[in-house]
Amino acid sequence: MTLMEAINRIDTIKPNGYNQTEKIKWLSTLDGIIKTEIIDTHDGGENVVFNGYTEDTDPTTLLLVPAPYDEIYLFWLEAKINYWNGEYGKYNNSIAMYNEAYSTYAKY
Repeated sequence: MTLMEAINRIDTIKPNGYNQTEKIKWLSTLDGIIKTEIIDTHDGGENVVFNGYTEDTDPTTLLLVPAPYDEIYLFWLEAKINYWNGEYGKYNNSIAMYNEAYSTYAKY
């Protein structure tokens, strides 16, 4: 999934008022976590380069988690949107889905 595909999909699935720049920051944070906690702890992790995403990042940049595990990005964005909207019940559901997706990818 590319940076722009993740943003477009979440905007379709969960319409929201957050701008693209904010979502790019959220995705950058997640891939930073994934790089540090999962990729860097495995052989070859040092060969994966990640310097974060900004509004200047090519929108066709591939995110770090490949299919079929890439729904993690949608759950993460949904959780962020719900949290910042103050929708804590929905946040709890979406962060639980994120945590499950993260755990599944980490085991992979």
